[in-house]
Amino acid sequence: MSDTLHWFKSSYSDSGGGNCVEVAFDRHRSSHGSDAVHVRDSKVQDGPTFAVEPSAWSSFVAWQG
Repeated sequence: MSDTLHWFKSSYSDSGGGNCVEVAFDRHRSSHGSDAVHVRDSKVQDGPTFAVEPSAWSSFVAWQG
């Protein structure tokens, strides 16, 4: 699945390259928004990923701010 997603570095990642989180929005199933937010470690691009609902991601980002 990660081959079909457009990954980008999260603005919450460490600028020094140590703690890098990448996210991708899955819009393949819906024309009105994202069905899932996928998260992975940018240093292990072929490694595991996980997905959360957009509302959960929004809550996480709001909590981090």
